[in-house]
Amino acid sequence: MCRSIKTLHNFEPPASDAEVRAAALQFVRKLSGCTRPSRANQAAFERAVEQIAGSARTLLDNLVSQAPARDREVEAAKARARWQKRAR
Repeated sequence: MCRSIKTLHNFEPPASDAEVRAAALQFVRKLSGCTRPSRANQAAFERAVEQIAGSARTLLDNLVSQAPARDREVEAAKARARWQKRAR
């Protein structure tokens, strides 16, 4: 999986549309093998991003969890700590 795609479910505040679209863009880039499509493929690329973002938003809106919502700041601090440990 692409490292840029982050878990978006069960956070407070919920994932924004921009975060969902960014994840969709990374997914399409990974599948297509290119970061910027040619002009001939631009429309298909953008259409795929929008469709995947819509599907991802639907998924996130319909998922349920019994666990308490996670705090973004706490999770970011944990990620930084993991990174620092790996960087040594």
